Amino acid sequence: MKKCFKGFVQLAVALTFISSAYADKAAVTKAMAKSMPSMKVDSIKPAAVKGLFEVVAGTTIYYVSEDGKYLLQGRLVDIAAHKDLTEEKLNGARKLAIEKIGQANMIVFKPKIAKYTVTIFTDIDCGYCRKLHSEIDQYLAQGITIQYLFFPRAGKGSDSYNKAVSVWCAEDRNAALTAAKKDQKLPEKTCDNPVDKHMQLAAEFDLKGTPMIISEKGIAYPGYLPAKQLVEALENESKTQ
Repeated sequence: MKKCFKGFVQLAVALTFISSAYADKAAVTKAMAKSMPSMKVDSIKPAAVKGLFEVVAGTTIYYVSEDGKYLLQGRLVDIAAHKDLTEEKLNGARKLAIEKIGQANMIVFKPKIAKYTVTIFTDIDCGYCRKLHSEIDQYLAQGITIQYLFFPRAGKGSDSYNKAVSVWCAEDRNAALTAAKKDQKLPEKTCDNPVDKHMQLAAEFDLKGTPMIISEKGIAYPGYLPAKQLVEALENESKTQ
């Protein structure tokens, strides 16, 4: 009899918790829809901190109080575990966003035997982007597939932007990109291209500079990394993730 009563109490507590969680989520959903009606919310889940909900909108993460009255944007860190919980969530968001762009909308350099894949936001006129690309054979030798997205930092309509469009519209995009990185003049061309989409994604990622390397797991490595150093980082990812 005591066991039955104990089981009933546990069930009642669990049901109360579930009911409360759904009620809180409803409050957060209603508050977000009212205050930010244009925002496309991908998910709303209880955060690691009691009393907060995690709201994911594309590659942006917010924390909202369970009554929907307060919103925080920043890093949630597990002090004891020394873990940036927000960055872990952002990794997943970046991964999905890049998958959504798709390889068909990238310029891809493939090794003979592929072991890893990284996506790199690049600016044709960026010095370290040029240095990285000048060593493309070293990355390919390490089995790293390079997927390029354009991020002309000078903005739409700039010389760098026009070069990116001309590269995309070239008959051989890979050869055109390599030539452009060597500062060789390309024939100016226009066509349907994904450069604006690349730039929009860069803005969503809050990119400040190039190159920006994103691993298959969505982990960001800002700046230039030599091939051997990059492969070491990717190996460590596979061990720890």
